[in-house]
Amino acid sequence: MSTNQNTTNNTPSAMAGQGRVVILGAGESGVGAAKLAQLQGFDVFVSDFGVITDKYKAALEKLSVPFESEKHTEELILNASEVIKSPGIPATAPIIKKLVALGIPVISEIEFAKRYTNAKTVCITGSNGKSTTSLLTYHILKDAGLNVGLAGNIGQSFAAQVATENFDWYVLEISSFMLDDMFKFKADVAVLLNITPDHLDRYDYKLENYAASKMRIIQNQTADDTFIYCADDEESLKALQKVKPLAKTYTFSINKKVKDGADLENDTIHIHIEPNKELTMSITELALQGKHNIYNSMASGIVAKVLELRNDSIRESMGNFKNIEHRLEHVAKISGIDFINDSKATNVNSTWYALESMTTDVVLIMGGVDKGNDYGMLKDLVKSKVKAIVCLGKDNKRIHDAFEDDVEVIVNTFSAEEAAQIAFHLAKRGDSVLLSPACASFDLFKNYEDRGNQFKAAVKEL
Repeated sequence: MSTNQNTTNNTPSAMAGQGRVVILGAGESGVGAAKLAQLQGFDVFVSDFGVITDKYKAALEKLSVPFESEKHTEELILNASEVIKSPGIPATAPIIKKLVALGIPVISEIEFAKRYTNAKTVCITGSNGKSTTSLLTYHILKDAGLNVGLAGNIGQSFAAQVATENFDWYVLEISSFMLDDMFKFKADVAVLLNITPDHLDRYDYKLENYAASKMRIIQNQTADDTFIYCADDEESLKALQKVKPLAKTYTFSINKKVKDGADLENDTIHIHIEPNKELTMSITELALQGKHNIYNSMASGIVAKVLELRNDSIRESMGNFKNIEHRLEHVAKISGIDFINDSKATNVNSTWYALESMTTDVVLIMGGVDKGNDYGMLKDLVKSKVKAIVCLGKDNKRIHDAFEDDVEVIVNTFSAEEAAQIAFHLAKRGDSVLLSPACASFDLFKNYEDRGNQFKAAVKEL
């Protein structure tokens, strides 16, 4: 990206009503950005290189915002005063390179929307657990009576809510792709859950590049802000050697005592951020079970304590939370076999967490678009828990190569229906069939939701 993005005067008074905003990508974030940009008096144009869905076409038509689908017309884009791009478009895309060469700022929808709200933000990032932690944090804050919205990588677009709502707080799930296009944005409360290899195809296959992107969650923070991170996560600790947080920091750990933050002792979480106001809660009372969810609950609990919510309220919310769809979601029990939908596990680390939480023998359904995965970290868990692997994807060679010595049966399938049927035949009473792909879904499905929904439908047909 060009350095001029950091020096452009991006205050609301300087930008409002001036110039042409071009939005690349007409999904949830793009259409939300169009709504807000139009409200602020910009000349708005939306361009999508792919097919715009009927839902978003109708939304743009209702706004009377001009748009194009399945192309990028350069003369309509390269005259922009600023471009808001979808997180899915890489910096290497030809149109982005041309914009950067011309010195036209390219930013994210989150960066744009933040200019037009005085609401405070809790921003949650991490390779794994950010959706669950964002939903849990939002649930705790809402239950405590805060006027709070949920946006970012989840739910309704941040820009659309800034245009139509008047929240005091937002919980924002922030991906590394969003962070790459955020420059002046500041998180009031920043949460970094973990850093594990993911999306390395967008970062020259270098973990340090991806880690540097994640650390942008604390850029522009001051001593009045808050930064929360995992003291057990090696890559986070390594990245923090290169970046010095200015904010007040709190840590969480299940392996050691921490001074300010959350730790675990005798299966009890202790959250202590100020003297004499400790929150304690047994892990058996948590709505979210499994080791990885102790971390997620600790992070959300620290946020709640920083915001000075009551212990009783926090405890109640952490105990009655309903988890996210497609994340270790129990689908059905058929002939004594549990079917579990973890389609949201699009990287190896997510699948590791899923397997780690299993207490039965597993028939594992995995595969899809490999993002440069290192399957080595799964080998021990696969050896000890997995009796068969059902591949669901167009190219399964790397899965066969990784696990052919660890499981007796590896089968290729090319539809959710076929995968569910074969897994059912390979499993026996007392086993679990786990869809936890460790890969993206775009070879056979629209997205991970589509993959999960097709799997659930297939299970219900068994």
